[in-house]
Amino acid sequence: MIALAASSSSASVFDQPGTIAFLVVFGMAVILYFVFRSLVKQLKKVNEAARAEAAQAEAEASRGEQHAPAAPSSSGNGSPSA
Repeated sequence: MIALAASSSSASVFDQPGTIAFLVVFGMAVILYFVFRSLVKQLKKVNEAARAEAAQAEAEASRGEQHAPAAPSSSGNGSPSA
């Protein structure tokens, strides 16, 4: 009688460790998708800000060259250094 009661327990799909592990890994994958998507968006903002800052610095440098006399090059031979 006791053996019948023990064997008649319903085996749920969630009782198996493989199913639970799959759900945990799948949940982590979904979370990481959104984290990486947000990271890409933030990196694009940083890249655009860096480009804007470089363009502004270049514009200020070109305005400074127009007002100042030409300075000798630092390489000494007049050719641009690589």
